[in-house]
Amino acid sequence: MALQAEMRSFNHIARLVRDRRLAHSKKYSQSELSTVLGYKNGQFISNVERGLCSIPLKMLGKLSEILEIAPLELKQVLLRDFEETLENYLKQGSGEVLSKRKQREQQSNLSRVA
Repeated sequence: MALQAEMRSFNHIARLVRDRRLAHSKKYSQSELSTVLGYKNGQFISNVERGLCSIPLKMLGKLSEILEIAPLELKQVLLRDFEETLENYLKQGSGEVLSKRKQREQQSNLSRVA
C-alpha cells in the first residue's frame, strides 16, 4: 500500500494551494484554511501541501472561490498530477520506477561513500 501512495502525484496541487494560501490577502494558516473548507482536522491542508493527498472533487469549487483560483487553472493543475500518476503506474509495469524509499536509500548510500 505504501508503494501505491508513492505512485500517486499531488505535487502540482500541493504547490498551487500553498502558493495561493500564502499570497492571499487573509494570509490563512493551514489550520484556518482547513476550517474554512469545513474540515474539523486542521491537518488537512498540511497534508495537501506536503503532497500526501489532493482536494476532494466536491471541495474544488469552494477552494477555487476562497483562494481565488480560476477553475481552469485548478483543472490544469489536477490534470498534470493525474498525468504524472498515470506515467508512474505505466512505468512501473515496465520496471522503470524506483520507489521513493529505494531512491532515498540509494542517495543515502552514495552520500556515505562521498
